[in-house]
Amino acid sequence: MEENQGVEGYSSNEDVFSKSVRAGKRTYYFDVKSTKKNDLYLTITERKKRIDENGQFQVEKHKVFLYKEDFTKFSETLIEAIEYIETTLSEKEKEIENPDKYTDISFDDLDKN
Repeated sequence: MEENQGVEGYSSNEDVFSKSVRAGKRTYYFDVKSTKKNDLYLTITERKKRIDENGQFQVEKHKVFLYKEDFTKFSETLIEAIEYIETTLSEKEKEIENPDKYTDISFDDLDKN
């Protein structure tokens, strides 16, 4: 979908901007829409393909509505959560890469019995 400039003249729930991100079996949609009063809000939709117990192809959708008064809190918390994950993963990778942290085992000690 092409990006539209401004919101004048858009009807309620009309897409003003839309972008999707493909991530494996999931696709995330970021849609900016306008209200009857020409306020903008964001919907984030996760669409996931799966096969049910009968072997039938199913699509699950989950949607989050985000309004302008929540943008700052939402984005700050999202960034904080991402930074936490990146820091935690980085620390775990350092533990794995640091062989000095593990005890040396000599297999020659096992033959002395």
